[in-house]
Amino acid sequence: MKLKLKNVFLAYFLVSIAGLLYALVQLGQPCDCLSPLRAAAEQLRQKDLRISQLQADLRRPPPAPAQPPEPEALPTIYVVTPTYARLVQKAELVRLSQTLSLVPRLHWLLVEDAEGPTPLVSGLLAASGLLFTHLAVLTPKAQRLREGEPGWVRPRGVEQRNRALDWLRSRGGAVAGEKDPPPPGTRGVVYFADDDNTYSRELFEEMRWTRGVSVWPVGLVGGLRFEGPRVQDGRVVGFHTAWEPNRPFPLDMAGFAVSLPLLLAKPNARFDATAPRGHLESSLLSHLVDPKDLEPRAANCTRVLVWHTRTEKPKTKQEEQLQRQGRGSDPAVEV
Repeated sequence: MKLKLKNVFLAYFLVSIAGLLYALVQLGQPCDCLSPLRAAAEQLRQKDLRISQLQADLRRPPPAPAQPPEPEALPTIYVVTPTYARLVQKAELVRLSQTLSLVPRLHWLLVEDAEGPTPLVSGLLAASGLLFTHLAVLTPKAQRLREGEPGWVRPRGVEQRNRALDWLRSRGGAVAGEKDPPPPGTRGVVYFADDDNTYSRELFEEMRWTRGVSVWPVGLVGGLRFEGPRVQDGRVVGFHTAWEPNRPFPLDMAGFAVSLPLLLAKPNARFDATAPRGHLESSLLSHLVDPKDLEPRAANCTRVLVWHTRTEKPKTKQEEQLQRQGRGSDPAVEV
């Protein structure tokens, strides 16, 4: 055991001596330490330079935002709104007109279900500040809802929307003194906006550059939180709807817009008053485009920018009671 320890000690001593001799030899050699030091110094210099550049960028004022195009350069949005006389008509038209007033380059086609323009609607349009065309056409008696029928039994606003399409295609009976229909080739888009819906201003900018037929979701419709196209890789591949999903175009009237040149190029494209329930939109769109060619808007149809709201019918029992007593509200006061 002692011999083995002696051998280990001797080996350790010899290795230590060899290491010491190697270190002494190396002390006499030139040291190549400058290259790593120069590289480290260059890295520090580059970092200092980058920090200085960033500090200068922070002190520099931000660039001016890109100027939006002049309104004259924008395609015109033609908003078609059917309307009919009822107690809340003016309230709903005021709300809609004030939304539309926020949208540049817009032309409102307001079409009354009446034999002619009424003073209430004429006065509202004149005070709106909007570029407008005031039209009127009476719904035939056979197409009108009968007493007690729910609103979904018959399509409504058909004659009024078709009357607006006629105006867009030719002069044909617009109220005197208003702007002529757009000439062929005019850039623009046509949107059918009912007077009882709620619209975000963003929606109109989403539709403005429509090439054919653009689409988006509609909130609070069809018994669902929203209905709308399903989009994959930027293309419409189906529709989120609960009622008759196999319709050619299971869309709400508020869920699409059509380019004006396309409408002018398809003179037979109209709404069909005899279309089955829920097929009114399809009766027009089937003449214009294939479902696969629809243009999804509103972040690939993931944002709701229009809602299918309806104003509650006002309760007027007290008014009726006062009228029986001869003390009803002054009919000269427009509501």
